[in-house]
Amino acid sequence: MTRTAFLGMGHYVPPKVVTNDDLAKLFDTSDEWIQQRTGIKERHYIDQDGTGPSDLAVPAVQMACKNAGIEVSEIDAIIFATLSPDYTFPGSGVLLGDKLGLPGVPALDVRNQCSGFLYGLQVADAWIRCGMYKCVCLVGGEVHSTGIDFSDEGRDVTVLFGDGAACAILGPTEDDQAGVLDVEIHADGSGAKELWLEAPASAHIPRITHEMIDERRVWPSMNGRQVFRWATSKMPEVSLSVLQRNGVTPADLDLVVPHQANKRINELVGQKLEIPPEKVVHNIQKYGNTTAASIPLALSEAIQEGRAKKGDLILMPAFGSGFTWGAALVRL
Repeated sequence: MTRTAFLGMGHYVPPKVVTNDDLAKLFDTSDEWIQQRTGIKERHYIDQDGTGPSDLAVPAVQMACKNAGIEVSEIDAIIFATLSPDYTFPGSGVLLGDKLGLPGVPALDVRNQCSGFLYGLQVADAWIRCGMYKCVCLVGGEVHSTGIDFSDEGRDVTVLFGDGAACAILGPTEDDQAGVLDVEIHADGSGAKELWLEAPASAHIPRITHEMIDERRVWPSMNGRQVFRWATSKMPEVSLSVLQRNGVTPADLDLVVPHQANKRINELVGQKLEIPPEKVVHNIQKYGNTTAASIPLALSEAIQEGRAKKGDLILMPAFGSGFTWGAALVRL
């Protein structure tokens, strides 16, 4: 039976580093306050106008292809997960395809925020298993820094986010002991307004007004307590569902690579699953929340550092805006 294998991983973050102390110069916060609540010490921001997530994705894809031992020209499909596309339309996937020199290669954008990589992985897995495509480029990429509120009113959201991109090159394998074993995803729109960006929006006539700007509706808003409560409930729940369906226990896992939204969330999820802390990957301290890029960025780094190795059994859970959540079980 054909399975979907991770052939190579790559990641890229822009060079500009923004520390908690840097943010404290812009609004009322402190390094101690941010670290205690989130575990974040710094994040990366773009520093040139005209740089979008598709631009950050290019070196990530090139690195992933190099690690997979393939040429970029061998990619036959692109899936681009992002909540911060370069433009309202067209999608970032087609822009990436053009920048990679891949005319005619199909490109699908996935708009499932922090769960976007898992949603994209399920699509890529189906494509590869059925033989539709043989080399899928699955990217998560975000530029948050141009769309967050650097004021006292926006600090609770602003301190969380960073820019970056990461890529998985996926292809078929006949090894029934390797590859994507399972992906389970969910959504519940009743929580949509607990973490959202209200305007501009096609639901409004007009899409944006001075009143919306004055009322701060053009900045992301979050009910932090509700998000924390849902995340620490749904991530363990879906993780256990995937593990049990595949006859796996938490003790069988070599590594857990969760979405990097908040270190406190991931620590609590690990405790609920009874996963030893040393088996849970955290890199939020360096990058903040890179949304759709966070899981592949963390996995790519773990492989680069020798922490994740061929044959390892890895769980990847996520929760985010929508609300959306899911988990993937993979053997490298």
